[in-house]
Amino acid sequence: MGMGIPEEQQGRRLYILLTDTGTLFTRLIKAYTGAPCNHASLALDPSLRHMYSFGRKDQSHPLAAGFVREEAAGMCREYPGMACVLLRLEATEEQFRRACGVIRYFEQTVDRYGYNLLGLLGFVLNLRFEPQDRYFCSQFVADALERSGIALFDQPPALTAPHHFLEHPELQVVYEGLLSDYPLLDRDGRRAGSAEGESLPLRLPKRAAV
Repeated sequence: MGMGIPEEQQGRRLYILLTDTGTLFTRLIKAYTGAPCNHASLALDPSLRHMYSFGRKDQSHPLAAGFVREEAAGMCREYPGMACVLLRLEATEEQFRRACGVIRYFEQTVDRYGYNLLGLLGFVLNLRFEPQDRYFCSQFVADALERSGIALFDQPPALTAPHHFLEHPELQVVYEGLLSDYPLLDRDGRRAGSAEGESLPLRLPKRAAV
């Protein structure tokens, strides 16, 4: 689906980070896709300081998963030698503002969300399983972009895999290699999870509709 943006409207950029964490969920996706990177995250800035996805909330309990704010530096520590591909997506100011609003809404309602494990099975069978408030990583990224006014694919988010982003012509590869070697990586070691007390890249009303 074409989504070229006129030059005069190109004011913002969004980023999609594809990684291979080796977790239970990414192994399930990789068993079907065969792609090298099978976890997708949506970032609002090139330093990956504001990066979000669906994955494990507790590293010691693989099935305790849901909406998470991910810390890139922490991912490097937990998965040394982790390869990644960083994709850049041009967006208008309004699309970027809406993306920030989507993230803020997820943060404000974080307890209602869980991981769409059934959806992974549906993905393999090419069937849509979309339990309410349940997502897997690439489903979340595609859905968040769609809510922001950026519909990348003809298929629904529940049938979107991480490698589909890599294959999209409107997404530009800006880095490929070890995540730990990414030159713009925020290495402050901020704890992932809630963004309480920390502003998103764009100031928004306290409660933003999606």
